[in-house]
Amino acid sequence: MEITDAPPPSRVAIKLDFLKPFEAHNTAEFTLTPRGNTTDVTWAMHGPNLFIGKVMSLFVSMDRMIGKDFETGLANLKAEAER
Repeated sequence: MEITDAPPPSRVAIKLDFLKPFEAHNTAEFTLTPRGNTTDVTWAMHGPNLFIGKVMSLFVSMDRMIGKDFETGLANLKAEAER
């Protein structure tokens, strides 16, 4: 994991290199949008969708598979920001 871009206060881009369960090279982006006394955070992950990913997407919902991890991560970020 490597932070590749972080122009304050709007965005943090992170290069992610996975080895398991299969090799993948993706980018995660946190976009921060001020809303009065709060900040909306959007977390997205982008990367190539190779053959194995395309086959998996026919049988497995990526939102279902990793959606809970995104929700947990955003909840943890919120808790830390509010401390």
